[in-house]
Order: sequence, then structure tokens, then C-alpha cells
Amino acid sequence: MIKVYLLMLIVIILTGCNGIPVRGTFIQPEGKVILENNDYSMTIGEFEWKERDFEVSNISTSDKYELAGEFTTLEGSGDGKLEIEIDQNPTSIDANQWNTDFTSTTIEVKGNKITLPSEKGYYIYEVIVEWPQGKATYIFDIDIL
Repeated sequence: MIKVYLLMLIVIILTGCNGIPVRGTFIQPEGKVILENNDYSMTIGEFEWKERDFEVSNISTSDKYELAGEFTTLEGSGDGKLEIEIDQNPTSIDANQWNTDFTSTTIEVKGNKITLPSEKGYYIYEVIVEWPQGKATYIFDIDIL
């Protein structure tokens, strides 16, 4: 009889630890940049997500330059390629390149890759991502040497 209770206890414990997410659990999609075979998690700016009876939003009070300060600045070479990797298969990825003089340029994202500028300097990238359920803005910065 004790063996039956012990077996039932083990089954209950294992069922509770099976790794199946609890309903309502949400994991925010991660955004990474890949430079020279190394990946770096981007800083998240604004984020909105809505599906069925679940809704979340995070409107950042920090500007792009402050958010870039939370990211470890990358170092790259002019005209190099950088890959953008976003979780949960977004429907669109757009990017803006911000310069130190607070001007921006829209950057073409082709095959989840962008071409880095040929001109030396410091740049901040704003990556705008959309899914059917929401959208997010990711930030990273790079020094072109």
C-alpha cells in the first residue's frame, strides 16, 4: 500500500514539473543582432501585444539614446553586414539609423540583414517589428571603425 502512495506522489510531482507553460504565461519575443557570428540581445523599447483575452503594453519613457546606453556598443567595419533575429516570426522588420546629430535614415532590411554604413562613426539603430498580435521596438548601437 505504501508503494502505491509513493508511486502516486511521484506521478503528482512529475506532473507538476513537466515544463508545460501555464495558461496565460507570456514570454516577450527576444530580438538579437548577429555580428561576426556573435549574437547580442537588443534593448527593448516599446512593446504591445494582444491576443484573445490577453493584452500587454510597455511604453518606454526613455528615448533611443538612453536605451542605447543599456546596450553594449558593438564595433564593426564599414559596409559590413549585420543580421537581425527576432523570435516568433514577425510579419515585418524595419530599421532606422540614428546619427549623433539626431537625424535618421530609413535602412533597408533585406533577408533580415542590413548593411552597415561605410562612414566611420557612432550609430544607433531602431528596429521596428510587427506581428499579427502586436509590435515592438528594439534598440542597439554600433561604432564603425
